[in-house]
Amino acid sequence: MKEGIHPEYYQATVTCNCGNTFVTGSTKKEIHVEICSKCHPFYTGQQKTTQARGRVDKFNKKYGVGK
Repeated sequence: MKEGIHPEYYQATVTCNCGNTFVTGSTKKEIHVEICSKCHPFYTGQQKTTQARGRVDKFNKKYGVGK
């Protein structure tokens, strides 16, 4: 491998808007994110599956699928 062409690799602290922090490897020392696995609706189980089902039913009704 060539010397001097690779970026510095740090132990980065990732901070979410919800206040959750964790450490990972990155070329940046600090990373700020808006959503993490602690506050994302998919991972917390608060996702509205009824909304998705309603859209599927509306599509099936509109195009006559499933009859």
